[in-house]
Amino acid sequence: MSLFRVILSIIFPPLAVIDKGCGSVLIVFILTLAGWIPGVIAALIIINGSKK
Repeated sequence: MSLFRVILSIIFPPLAVIDKGCGSVLIVFILTLAGWIPGVIAALIIINGSKK
């Protein structure tokens, strides 16, 4: 998890998970529309969960 992705997930969460697939982007986008904090939390979980 890079510092750039963490900052990007705080500013605009769907953009931070753009390379994780369409489903992840859609889920994070819907959560961001519902409330900014759930979108940030979901983006951080998705970013942290991927081990490349």
